[in-house]
Amino acid sequence: MPATRRTRTSGGPVAKGSQKTLSFGNKVTKPATPSSTKDKAHTINPKVIDVGHVSSKAAVTEQARVEVEAIKSEKTPEEERARKVSDAQIKRYWREREAERKAPRVHQEDVSLEEKILRLFDMSSQFGPCIGIARMKRWVRANKLGLQPPIEVLAVLLKEEDKGNNKIERAHVDELMSSKFILGEA
Repeated sequence: MPATRRTRTSGGPVAKGSQKTLSFGNKVTKPATPSSTKDKAHTINPKVIDVGHVSSKAAVTEQARVEVEAIKSEKTPEEERARKVSDAQIKRYWREREAERKAPRVHQEDVSLEEKILRLFDMSSQFGPCIGIARMKRWVRANKLGLQPPIEVLAVLLKEEDKGNNKIERAHVDELMSSKFILGEA
């Protein structure tokens, strides 16, 4: 037998037709003012206003430039340690990260070692979000927060910066999220 509904106050079954209805009265009025030329004069015509929207790529590039200038102007102990990191240490760091996995990264075979290290850093959520922020700025922020980001990442960033590779500052995920794909075209 189905359960019966009970009202909150009485505790017994609800009698048929006892539901309360809302009444707003009988009158329904609408303002019926004819549109005149005077009303049209008072309407606001929307105008296109350029508020200076900056793309993600431009914002990340600017952040990277500011962070690199800050690092160049003041030599931090972390930067000095990163400059001393050799290529062999960077390769060892990557081999250790790969050893933690059950299978090798097949989809990254054609990616450089530096980009692999930086993509791993991008996907490490313990250092904060990677979209909309330069990798150098993210590393510095994580370091200031005491999250101990890998010094090898900073070493790769500094070496790529010295080579003049500015594209390295933007996370690959950021590029994917802000790009516009057109399906069906190659």
